Amino acid sequence: MRRALAAAVIAMIALSGCGNTDAGGNADEAIAITIDGDEITPNGERIEVKTGETITLDVTSDRAGALHVHSTPEQELEFDKGETTLELSIDTPGVVDVEEHEADVVVLQLEVR
Repeated sequence: MRRALAAAVIAMIALSGCGNTDAGGNADEAIAITIDGDEITPNGERIEVKTGETITLDVTSDRAGALHVHSTPEQELEFDKGETTLELSIDTPGVVDVEEHEADVVVLQLEVR
């Protein structure tokens, strides 16, 4: 429990430094994602991004897996155990869910403008 709480606090601190935790925030810097078992942070936060912008996700995970991006076309981003940096871009405006299916969690929503 303490480990999960510590991971959540660290992720929140990392995200607060780049303005990515509030609706209407933006992805000017990398978005930190922490996966510890079924505990994933962020958890459903909405981040504003620009159409065609390169979005960087810094994933720290205790297991390998994949993020499913519900964009058009859909994207599957695989990550390894440990630290993985992923990049994506979205060309169609709208709200795009990014999910981690093993934990059945919407990690974040990208508001593409």
